[in-house]
Amino acid sequence: MVNNAERTYIMVKPDGVQRGLVGNIIGRFEGRGFKLIALKLVHATPEHLEKHYEDLEGKPFFPGLIKYMAAGPVVAMVWEGLDAVKTGRAMLGATNPLASAPGTIRGDFALAVGRNICHGSDSVENAEKEIKLWFPEGTVQYTHDLAGWIFE
Repeated sequence: MVNNAERTYIMVKPDGVQRGLVGNIIGRFEGRGFKLIALKLVHATPEHLEKHYEDLEGKPFFPGLIKYMAAGPVVAMVWEGLDAVKTGRAMLGATNPLASAPGTIRGDFALAVGRNICHGSDSVENAEKEIKLWFPEGTVQYTHDLAGWIFE
C-alpha cells in the first residue's frame, strides 16, 4: 500500500501574502492532488519565528530574516499526500529563485533569496516538528473523495 498520508508544512511568507499569491499557491497544491488538512493566517512573533528558524541561528542573515518574517502575516498550511515533503519542495523551487525553474512557485514569482515567497519543510522529521510548532491544536482529518482519482 502506498503511503498517501505523508504531511508537509508549507508557509506563504509575508511577501507572498502582500503580493496576493496565497490563492495561487493553494491552487497549485490542490491541483497537484494534495489534501489541505490545516490552514491559518498568523502574524508570528519574533520568538515564535526564532523557534521555527533555530537551525539558522548564528548565520549573518538571521536577524534580518526574523525581522522580515515578523513584519507581516504569513499563511501556515499543512498538506497531506504521496511524497508531500519532496514534491512540495519541488513545487516551490530552489531557495534562490534565480536557480528555480519556470513553473515552480519561486521560478514564476520571485527574484531574490530574501523574498522568496514561501517555505516548505525539507524532511519528514522537520515537517512534523514544524506542524507541531505552528498547529499545536492539531490538524483536521477527513476523507479526500478525489483520492481514488489521484492515486493508483
